[in-house]
Amino acid sequence: MTASVKGPASYFPSIEKKYGRPITEWKDLIRASPLTRHRELVTWLKTEHGLGHGHANALVAHTLAENAGT
Repeated sequence: MTASVKGPASYFPSIEKKYGRPITEWKDLIRASPLTRHRELVTWLKTEHGLGHGHANALVAHTLAENAGT
């Protein structure tokens, strides 16, 4: 039996399906952005790239946690 994915990563399959880009591309966009604060990045993904709040929040949370080494 495989373990189910929990937390922000649980959104990744639906993000890829809905927006047609792999998660690595979204993470690269977030890392390349001059913005650094969670809320700013979420707003940017929503306004500039048309993501829904939950999807944007999941991508930002996961990416920032990776960058912080957690």
